[in-house]
Amino acid sequence: MTDIIPAVVSAEEMRSIDDLMEFEFGIELSQMMEMAGRNLADLALKIIGSGKKLDSLKIVVAAGKGHNGGGGLTAARYLSNRGVNVSVILAGGESEKLKPAVLKRLYTLKKLPVQLINSKGGIPPAIFKEADLIIDALVGYGLKGNMRGESARIIKEINKSGNSRILALDVPSGLNSTDGSVGKLCIKARTTLTLALPKTGLIISPGREKAGQLYLADIGVPPELYKKIGLQPQDLFKEESIILLNN
Repeated sequence: MTDIIPAVVSAEEMRSIDDLMEFEFGIELSQMMEMAGRNLADLALKIIGSGKKLDSLKIVVAAGKGHNGGGGLTAARYLSNRGVNVSVILAGGESEKLKPAVLKRLYTLKKLPVQLINSKGGIPPAIFKEADLIIDALVGYGLKGNMRGESARIIKEINKSGNSRILALDVPSGLNSTDGSVGKLCIKARTTLTLALPKTGLIISPGREKAGQLYLADIGVPPELYKKIGLQPQDLFKEESIILLNN
């Protein structure tokens, strides 16, 4: 576990960081998504451990329509490239409603040996139960209120499966990233990989219990950027791009 104690941010502060990254520092959303997905794939394999052959692993990615889903699709690509059997449950289907960066990643996955499943067409009964790992990339830090639509249905299926081997991207879906409250449906993750800085909702109850073991990943935020939202420069990733924050 790192000795560095990072600042924590609300959803509004994280949104400001994302905006500064893109519009003032010229770091495109696709670059951030790529780093998030690569780190997510690396942590997924670390969690599973080195004792299993990669081509024997089954990882299921639950991907939403937004940028969090794009991070999940990026991780699916990296995992597939390493020989893992990857299935993706698409909460948004394959429609034009997907964000452009997400659509681009979905287009790439269609060319790879990745099973793509539109949740609207039905979710295979045992797919979550039999997974070596479930990656929750349904909704990120911006959730307000309860989960709805296909994402809510997917959470129900994950919870019903009884599989606790869940890795959440940024925050467990269903969790308010600012105040730590949970809606009617929420993922209980064994591990959460949060991005750039921890969200306040991950360190206070009940969010803390939903997040499980908490890791922090680098998405390329320049340390000096944080001054612009009133924080000290956060120079967290000198030695590695993923750091453990709690046990």
